[in-house]
Amino acid sequence: MNSPTNIEGRRMAFWIVLLAAAGTFALTMGTRQTMGLFLSPLNTATGLGLGSISLAFAFGQLWWGLTQPFAGAMADKVGAGRVLFAGALLVALGTFITPYMTTTAGLIFAIGVLSAGGAGMAGPAVLMAATTRLIPAEKRGLATGIVNAGGSFGQFLMAPIAAALMAGIGWAGAMQAMGLVVLLCLPAAFLLKGNSLQSAPAGQKVVGTREAIRTALRNPSYLMLGAGFFVCGFHVAFLATHLPGVIASCGLPTEWAGWSLAMIGLFNIVGSVAMGWAVGRWRMKSLLALVYTARALAVIVFLLAPKTGPVMLVFAAVMGLTFLSTVPPTAGLVAKFFGPANMATLFGIVMLTHQVGGFLGAWLGGRVFEATGSYDWVWYIDIVLAVGAALIHLPIREALLPVVPRPATA
Repeated sequence: MNSPTNIEGRRMAFWIVLLAAAGTFALTMGTRQTMGLFLSPLNTATGLGLGSISLAFAFGQLWWGLTQPFAGAMADKVGAGRVLFAGALLVALGTFITPYMTTTAGLIFAIGVLSAGGAGMAGPAVLMAATTRLIPAEKRGLATGIVNAGGSFGQFLMAPIAAALMAGIGWAGAMQAMGLVVLLCLPAAFLLKGNSLQSAPAGQKVVGTREAIRTALRNPSYLMLGAGFFVCGFHVAFLATHLPGVIASCGLPTEWAGWSLAMIGLFNIVGSVAMGWAVGRWRMKSLLALVYTARALAVIVFLLAPKTGPVMLVFAAVMGLTFLSTVPPTAGLVAKFFGPANMATLFGIVMLTHQVGGFLGAWLGGRVFEATGSYDWVWYIDIVLAVGAALIHLPIREALLPVVPRPATA
């Protein structure tokens, strides 16, 4: 029989876990998502050109994804806390030294390797897996939505702060201050410690990482889920990196860029929490198809609308509702397919496909603008990809597919 004290203790533990995971995501994602504000000052200071700097940002998108499966596998073995601690330190270091980089290779190292790699180690694959492991099954949908909303809250909070710091102490000092702020998430690593062995039912052997990956890559539904997440990465990276440039090309002041990024973060909080609530009530594949359809329609309306400040804020708000609301149902489907034991690794692989799309979104944005003087063709690609992502989720089969090890040979 559960006493009121036990119930209250479990409820407190639930919120402590969510605060630690959401707070970590807020600081790492919030810092990364404000980097678009520094693109123009970096270009002016280094004279490298928008294409070269976009390459550094694009490499960061790709490297963030590449670290996810390995960080997930490491967290499944040695514990999430150690991986999160190291990741936070790398984000802080990479962000702090970026103003000293004057070459493309230097920017790729600071932004693309250190900062993005650290954010990948302290990113969704490890955080979602740790949350899934520590939270009861019936609350996982809401929990992943809240953790995801933490990243959005970080963007909402940090974008205006970064813009204000740039005005007050210059872009270099602002970037270094943002790097130091990331260190505030270090205590969370001690609260989220543990590994996948704790996710397995008593007496059940945890399947090895290689066998789990092999089984997942033979599952068509898992592959279709990854293909859809590729499109999400394209959308998110293009907006995060180039929305300030889109606003500047429309002749609007820089302040609209900061507030537009903040609006994306604010409304993504609503979208993420709402999606976490919806995951337990409707089919997750249908929710994902709905999100991508909404994105396609929003971009079409934006292209047809007059480019004024209020229009930018409304567009940012709509895109914010769908920005990272794909994460709870995507993580939920991975857990539903294979269970929580190897989730950090398997969700990390899906995150890798997301960031391959992110690489293309960030890089093509700069290349297309340099070639045409406009972002229109990127928006056209964005619409086509969104429609394709909506359609590819429909055949997904939502069923538990337990990972069974192959019989040993004689």
